[in-house]
Amino acid sequence: MAAAKLMDFDKALELFEPVLGFEVHVELNTNTKMFSDAPNPANEAYHAAEPNTLIAPVDLGLPGSLPVVNETAIRSSISLGLALGCSIADSSRFARKNYFYPDLGKNYQISQYDEPIAYDGSVEVELEDGTLITIPIERAHMEEDAGKLTHMGGATGRIQGAEYSLVDYNRAGVPLVEIVTNIIYGTEHRAPEVAKAYVQAIRDIVRGLGISEARLERGNLRCDANVSLRPRGTDKLGTRTETKNVNSMRSVERAVKYEIQRQAQILADGGTITQETRHWHEDTGTTSPGRPKSDADDYRYFPEPDLLPVEPAAELIEELRAALPEQPVARRRRLMTEWGFTDLEFQDVRNGGLLEVVEATIAAGATPATARKWWTGEISRLANAQEKDATELISPENVAALQQLVDAGTLTDKLARQVLEGVIAGEGTPQEVVDARGLAVVSDDGALIAAIDEALAAQPDVMAKIKDGKVQAAGAVIGAVMKAMKGQADAARVRELILERAAQ
Repeated sequence: MAAAKLMDFDKALELFEPVLGFEVHVELNTNTKMFSDAPNPANEAYHAAEPNTLIAPVDLGLPGSLPVVNETAIRSSISLGLALGCSIADSSRFARKNYFYPDLGKNYQISQYDEPIAYDGSVEVELEDGTLITIPIERAHMEEDAGKLTHMGGATGRIQGAEYSLVDYNRAGVPLVEIVTNIIYGTEHRAPEVAKAYVQAIRDIVRGLGISEARLERGNLRCDANVSLRPRGTDKLGTRTETKNVNSMRSVERAVKYEIQRQAQILADGGTITQETRHWHEDTGTTSPGRPKSDADDYRYFPEPDLLPVEPAAELIEELRAALPEQPVARRRRLMTEWGFTDLEFQDVRNGGLLEVVEATIAAGATPATARKWWTGEISRLANAQEKDATELISPENVAALQQLVDAGTLTDKLARQVLEGVIAGEGTPQEVVDARGLAVVSDDGALIAAIDEALAAQPDVMAKIKDGKVQAAGAVIGAVMKAMKGQADAARVRELILERAAQ
C-alpha cells in the first residue's frame, strides 16, 4: 500500500479545526469475569495461561448457559463513574450488541446502550506545561471483552497475508468499562498532546482507584481515538475516523497528529474522508483502513433478556463516593510541593509513569531526591535496554534499601549500581547481593593505609606536593587506591588518611 500524503501539521491547522473524541476501554481486575465464574487473573498469570483455559460455558456462548453479573465489577464501575464526575443512574440496563466476530462466541456482546451506569461527567487533564483542560464525559458503561485472534502464516502477525487464525477465548468475558467522551473542541495545535494527557489521566484515575492495572502495552487500557476536521469558518462537523486500540501514550499522540495531517491533505486535494476504523502501525507511525464504521442502528441493540436492571442503593453510591482517592491533578501538585521538586524534575517522574513507584520508594525510607534519581536514571536506563517497564525490574522497597546502604557508607554510587544489577538479575535483596558479591566499601584503616603506602611508593613526589599546600595532588593517590581496591575503598576516609600522613 502506497504511503499516504501528509500535509504539514501547522498548515493543516491553518485550514482546519481538529475535533476529537475518545473511547477508552478499562479492563477491571476482578477475580472472575463479568458474567461467569471463569477466573480473571492478573497480568502475569493471564499471559502465562494456556489458550482457552480461562473459560466457562457463558464465555463461549454455549446453549443453555446464562449470565450472572459480577458484583465487584458493578462497584468498580460506579467508583470510576464517580471519579469521572458522572451522575450514577438509579437504574441501568444491559443490552445485546449484535455483530459477528469469530472471537465473540455468542455472536453478540453484552454491553450497555441507552441506559449506562454513569453519565454526564468531566475530567480535568494537565498538559506538560501545567495547562489544565476539561474533557467532557458523555458516559461510562459496563460490558464484556471479546477473545483474541492470533493470525498465523503471515510476515507481520496481522490478518493481511495470514494463512489462518487461531482463537483464544481466555479474554472473552473479562469485565470492561468503556468511557466515552463528548465531542472535544478547541484543542487546536495541542490536539495530539491533549489526547496523550487524557489517556494518562484515565490511567492515573483507575490506578488510584485500584480497579485495574491499566497497562496499555498489556491491553488493560485501550484507546480508540476519533478525529475529524472541519474547515475554518464553518460549523458543520467533518467525517470522523476511529483509530483502534493504540497501545502507548506516545502512540496516542502520534496517531492523532498523523490523522490530522492525513485527513487535511485528502480534503485539500478535493477528496472525502471515509467513516471507518483505522489500525495504528507502531513501526511506521501510520494508520491503515480497517472496516467501515457502523452506527448504533447497525448493531440492532435490544435489552438483554437474561439480566435484571442494575439499581444501586443510594447508600452504596455514597459509600463509594466517600472512598474516592484524591484527584490525580490535585495529588500531583501536592506531591510536587511536598517533595520540593521543580516543574522539570517533576515532569520526569510524571511523564515517565513513575509517580506511584517514586511515592512508594519514599514511603519505604528514601528521600524524594534519591528516589527520583534511581527511577529516572539507572533503573530507566536498564529498563530501556531490556525493553521492559521500569516497575518490572525492582520493587520500591529494594530501591529504598539500596539507597540506605549508600547513606550508611556501605556502598558508593558506583558499587550501588553493581548491586542494582544483581537485584534485577534475581540474586536477592540489596544486602544479600552485597554479601554474596563482597561489594561493601572497605573502611578498615589498616587495609586503606596499606593501599595508600603502595600508591605513595609508586608516586614518591606526591607527598611533597601535598606538604607544600597542593592538596589537590592527593587525588592521584586516591585514584590509585580506588583502582587497587576495585572501587571499594572509602574515598573520604582515604583522603583523611593521606592528609593526616602529610601533617606528620
